[in-house]
Amino acid sequence: MMQLGQLAAAQTALAQEDLSMFGRDPWWLVVIKAVFCFAFLMLTVLFSIVWERKVVAWMQLRIGPNRHGPWGMLQSLADGIKLMLKEDLVVRRADKLVYVLAPIVAAIPAFMAIAVVPFGPADNEISIFGHRTPMQLTDLPIGILYILATASVGIYGIVLAGWSSGSTYPLLGGLRSCAQMISYEIAMGAAFASVFLYSGSMSTSTIVESQQNRWYILLLPVSFLIYIATMVGETNRAPFDMPESEGDLVGGFNTEYSSIKFAMFMLAEYVNMVTVSAVATTLFLGGWRAPYPISTFWEGANHGWWPMLWFTIKVQLLLFFFIWLRGTLPRVRYDQLMKLGWKVLIPVSLVWLMLVASVRALKNEGYNFSQIVLYVAGGAVVLLLISLLVDFFRRGENEEEPDGEGAFDPMAGGFPVPPLPGQSLPPVPRRRPRHQRELIVSGRVDTVSDGNETDGKGGDGA
Repeated sequence: MMQLGQLAAAQTALAQEDLSMFGRDPWWLVVIKAVFCFAFLMLTVLFSIVWERKVVAWMQLRIGPNRHGPWGMLQSLADGIKLMLKEDLVVRRADKLVYVLAPIVAAIPAFMAIAVVPFGPADNEISIFGHRTPMQLTDLPIGILYILATASVGIYGIVLAGWSSGSTYPLLGGLRSCAQMISYEIAMGAAFASVFLYSGSMSTSTIVESQQNRWYILLLPVSFLIYIATMVGETNRAPFDMPESEGDLVGGFNTEYSSIKFAMFMLAEYVNMVTVSAVATTLFLGGWRAPYPISTFWEGANHGWWPMLWFTIKVQLLLFFFIWLRGTLPRVRYDQLMKLGWKVLIPVSLVWLMLVASVRALKNEGYNFSQIVLYVAGGAVVLLLISLLVDFFRRGENEEEPDGEGAFDPMAGGFPVPPLPGQSLPPVPRRRPRHQRELIVSGRVDTVSDGNETDGKGGDGA
């Protein structure tokens, strides 16, 4: 009964969220704010492309773009114009309607998620043409679920692009991308659930308000790390860029695309990078709040237009993290990617979610911090002992198995296959010593043995 009462109280608090400041703007102000969100994404994408090429060139001791505009800052704009002027081809075997709609389906949801991201405090309204309005297009009681829904719709654009091209390699790229995104969205949702438990809300503005005293990156560090890994997999960025792996799939799901349709896929990828960075800033980095040293001695740091500056800086730092990964880590194998998603991220996120829920339940029951730490540490030690015992008995069973019965033959089916888990390849034969090799010189077989040279004419070397 007590748990049911707490659940009802939580639902009542969720229903009483103050979102009354949204939905009061006139239609022209809504249009202005929507255009601003679109322009913010586009300008950030144009800057991020140049910044990525500059940073990667600096890491690889190259010059980077320096021709278009001052310091090459207009390089991304020149690339966009070049793509639009290229010939727009439609392959003969493609399903033309789906083929044309696929890049649109991939790009539009990427822009939609920014609608519920707060650029500033909702209660500190700014003045635009004499009208007071919050620095956010809109907000919902389930704003984070709206973001997850729009991200899920974007997967259809990639899958349909691979299917509608009428080619094998794009289909494989689309399927790989679908499996990858679905795998990493599960762990992402579990990381979001930890934030919901602490903030008591799914509204983005309420989540930022609940980080007034301490950012969630300090309270929920495991959730932050899980989300960082999942957002890289969600955006198909290196080292998880298997859907676009040139060596494996020629070009991935967009192999048969050109001109503006190809550019829309690239635009969707970079917009998704900005979106997931904005979501990470909102959930874990205090959103629009100024960093700790600034907010302590400057009272106006979180008022007026200043919150937008802190928000933009945090987003750019996360975008730099994307670039840093691309210039540092090599691409992983696809089986390593799926193993990380299903065998590491999902179990860790579920265990962490259970731990966070237990801590919140103990705090609601009135336990102090030392008691909570004692109970959590005791539970962690018990789980560790159980895992050690299971591993010990499993290792004993593996040692009792006779060797040689299940020898792995890579050519058993008539063609080479990789070993399954638990199997190993036979040892590679060593090269023979030099004195045992046969050398073919001028059509004759010469051998070198024990320091004596012989040829086909005789043993005396005549």
